[in-house]
Amino acid sequence: MTQNVILDSVDRALLAELQNDGRLSNKTLAQRVGVAPSTCLARVQRLQSAGVIRGYRAEIDPAAVGRGLQAMLMVRLATHSRPLLGPFVEWVRALPQTRAVHHVSGPDDFLVHVACTGTDELQRLVLDLTARGEVGRVQTDLVFSSWTCGPVTPPP
Repeated sequence: MTQNVILDSVDRALLAELQNDGRLSNKTLAQRVGVAPSTCLARVQRLQSAGVIRGYRAEIDPAAVGRGLQAMLMVRLATHSRPLLGPFVEWVRALPQTRAVHHVSGPDDFLVHVACTGTDELQRLVLDLTARGEVGRVQTDLVFSSWTCGPVTPPP
């Protein structure tokens, strides 16, 4: 669980720069933010230890690796109960098609973003989902386009 961390303007600038380019060297990051490299490194390490920075990853274009069909699956469990949540989330996260899983409120319990090789794979995935005992209903919406928005900025 992330601690409630007090962020100053330097921390905010570090977070913005790293969200735009997580591969920045410490030296370049320090220059952009206007602090000494040792200060920069210590602050980034503190943000990592506190759970504010959860990790670094490459952003891959699903179509470029053969998964050009994306969809949002709205999943409603047969019964929204604590014992069903863990196994379902573990199973769906392990699927190679899954890009993100969100536990949500409203008529559905989960929003699952998937990237498939085509309609045949998507159909198999939906049928596998509906075959699970804890799943009551799945609605599938195709994704035509996606845009990434700016960095997450903490409130002032």
